[in-house]
Amino acid sequence: MKNKIKYSIVVAVYNRPEEMEELLYSIKNQSFRNFELIIVDDGSQMSSREVFEKYNKELNISYFFIENKGPALARNFGVFKAIGEWIIFFDSDCTIPDNYFYEVESFLENNQIDFFGGPDMMDKNFSYLQKSINFSMTSFFTTGGIRGSEKSVDKFLPRSFNMGIKKEAFDTVKGFSDIRQYGEDLDLSYKLIFNGKLSALIPKAKVYHKRRTNLVNFLKQMFKSGKGRRFLDVKYEGVFRLFHLFPSLFFTGFITGFILFLFDNTLSISIHNLYGSYFLIIFLSSSYINMNPIIGFLSVITTLTQFTGYGIGYIMALFDNWYY
Repeated sequence: MKNKIKYSIVVAVYNRPEEMEELLYSIKNQSFRNFELIIVDDGSQMSSREVFEKYNKELNISYFFIENKGPALARNFGVFKAIGEWIIFFDSDCTIPDNYFYEVESFLENNQIDFFGGPDMMDKNFSYLQKSINFSMTSFFTTGGIRGSEKSVDKFLPRSFNMGIKKEAFDTVKGFSDIRQYGEDLDLSYKLIFNGKLSALIPKAKVYHKRRTNLVNFLKQMFKSGKGRRFLDVKYEGVFRLFHLFPSLFFTGFITGFILFLFDNTLSISIHNLYGSYFLIIFLSSSYINMNPIIGFLSVITTLTQFTGYGIGYIMALFDNWYY
């Protein structure tokens, strides 16, 4: 079929026109052009229509404004409008390196898979807080070390900030579930795997992910992540892993250390020394990677925030019937 579209890029956005401007600018700079771009404005008060109109003549782009449905159903709407062989999801707070589609094309030519994901990385222009959050979310010493590896070709669980799926596979599992809580992207990955679809990490298909947030919003995000993780552990048989409990154990141990200080100073000191050693590793590792001790110090704070939010969320979900 002449001029058949290879990729349909679907971006659900809510009140983020400035981010959409940056994302579309990075997509415009791609040398690969066999794609369409579908923006689904999910009931925003700050519309991205002006951004769409700015790039309408430079890109094969469509814009739809819908009643607020949440990111899962907004993406489903975008896929319904898509005509590409592959669907690629980006979050609005991402930008795309120039070689992104080259890396995806190269990988797909040599691997028979149904869906894929790619890593996120820092841009040099990120703020100190964004860099520290990125470290906490991606480091081997935090939860980033347990999210999958290049060797787990058929079990990698992509996230929606950088995720590609054959449209046929997406339709087979009926797309994203109607989940307003955190975890709709992992839910989709599990649905695909449980339906026999093969996944892969494409290591060089990276995006710059701002993770636009402050510490309060980051805490809330991680709280939802913890509840979402518990939801998935219950929904899908056999997906629970012991390391899912690590943030909860980390949080309870941290609090226990303070409580024990009132009754057993020796044991409390031992616990505090253990946590102090861990945070020292976080500080040194982040400082070295980012070549900045300020970011290293902030990474200690963001890692504590990450584990606290996630841990509390998971613990609360253990006693909560919201996921049934």
